Amino acid sequence: MAERPRMIVGISGASGVIYGIRALAALRDLGIESHLVASKAAEMTLGYETGLKPADLKAMADYAYKPSDIGASIASGSFKTLGMLVAPCSVRSMSEIATGVTSGLISRAADVVLKERRRLVLMVRETPFHLGHLRTMTQLTEMGAIIHPPLPAFYANPESIADLVDQSVGRALDLFGLNWKPTRRWGEDLLGGRRPAAKP
Repeated sequence: MAERPRMIVGISGASGVIYGIRALAALRDLGIESHLVASKAAEMTLGYETGLKPADLKAMADYAYKPSDIGASIASGSFKTLGMLVAPCSVRSMSEIATGVTSGLISRAADVVLKERRRLVLMVRETPFHLGHLRTMTQLTEMGAIIHPPLPAFYANPESIADLVDQSVGRALDLFGLNWKPTRRWGEDLLGGRRPAAKP
C-alpha cells in the first residue's frame, strides 16, 4: 500500500471497551490510520466502564462511522486496509460474523475483511463459553479469522491493570505485523520472567 496504512477497529457491547480505546491509541502511536465503528451497546458500555462519551471515543480515531452505516467506505472490499480488530468482541457480534448475517457495520466490515482474505482478529470477551460458542469459534477459524481472547499475560510482570490491557492489545497487534512499544517480549524485554536490569 503506497498510502498510509489503515486499520478498522470495531468495538462491540461486551465488557472491556478499554481494549478498543487502547487499540486506537496504539494505532495513533504507530502512524496507522484508524477507522472506528462502535455499536450502540458499546457506547453504553463506554459510559459504564470509563465515564467517557461517544464523542470522546470518536475523537480518538481518524475516522468514525455510525454502526448502521452499511454504505461506509469500510463496507467495501475496494477500500484497502490491513484488516480489522474487534476489541472487545461480544458473542453476538462473533455469531453474526460467523453466519454472514451483516445486520450492522461491525459485522459487515468484518465480512468484507474475510472475503478479501485480510486479517480479522476477534478479542472475544465473554465467558464461560458453551458448546455453541466454541463451535462458532471453530467455524470462524476455518473461515480465516483469529480468535484472540484478551487473557492476562502474567509472565510480563504487570504492575497495573493498564499493563495487562496494553500487553493484550500489543499481542493482538502482533497478528497484523505491528510492533507497539508497550508490548513486553520474552527473551527481549523479559529475561527468565524478570525485567532486565536497566542499562547504566
